[in-house]
Amino acid sequence: MNILAQALNGIALGAGYALLAVGWTVLLGAARLVNFAHGQLYMLGAFLTWFFCTKAGMPYVLGAVVAVAVVAAVGAVLQLAMTRLTLDQNIVNLMLVTLAFGYLIQGGASMIFGGNPQLIPSPLEGSNFGIRSARFTAQDLLIVIVALVLYAIVYMVLTRTNVGRIVRAVAEDPKLAQLYGLNAARVYLGVFVFAAATAAMAGAVVAPRSPILTSIGFEEVIITFLVVVLGGIGSIIGGLVAGLGLGVFTALFGTFFPPAYSTAAAFAVLLVVLVVRPEGLKAR
Repeated sequence: MNILAQALNGIALGAGYALLAVGWTVLLGAARLVNFAHGQLYMLGAFLTWFFCTKAGMPYVLGAVVAVAVVAAVGAVLQLAMTRLTLDQNIVNLMLVTLAFGYLIQGGASMIFGGNPQLIPSPLEGSNFGIRSARFTAQDLLIVIVALVLYAIVYMVLTRTNVGRIVRAVAEDPKLAQLYGLNAARVYLGVFVFAAATAAMAGAVVAPRSPILTSIGFEEVIITFLVVVLGGIGSIIGGLVAGLGLGVFTALFGTFFPPAYSTAAAFAVLLVVLVVRPEGLKAR
């Protein structure tokens, strides 16, 4: 039993969780929006990367970039269709509409890509490194680097720039923000496109670690929910820490107990954290 190997695997797994959750963190915390199609956008990013690499003959990096651009466009279409709901901050209807979009995306993907598992041909997955007896791949390293860089950029933009201040102002009161000359619809569109793009990026970067199916989206939504709530709604740093912690916990838990119980164990941790610290890992 190699604890170090499981810990390294957990860090890569957790960085993937954090990368998947950053878009939802911004949606919930900075714009007060929800998107229950987030997991399907992750799945779509993964399958488009696979398609562009295997069917269109693109190199892995180019295929991933094109996939992210396509999913960002899909996110823009979804948000434009929900502009009135977002301006009214109708959270219940947003939940239902995005859930419906998720089913539509999954059904469409199943028709186009089929029901067989596929593997994204990333050249980085075959490059191995070692720390003592533990091994990890260049793909694992890429996941960690992309997650850290993206979180650093998002944190700086939201806390140190005018863009971040505008997003927070619109999130607090979109109608009042519009009276001050801010275009709330455009801000929501930008945030939603960003969240869709980061979900697709997570799919393109994380999915090469294992075979992908068109049914993976709803499981990813559960993971995203766990990370966002554990980290504290809207907390960028908390989301990163929660994602990494959840990944390491899941990997180590699977070492000592059947992996089938890992999700239940993660929700047990969530319950304990919310009882002790209702705001999650967000700083008081």
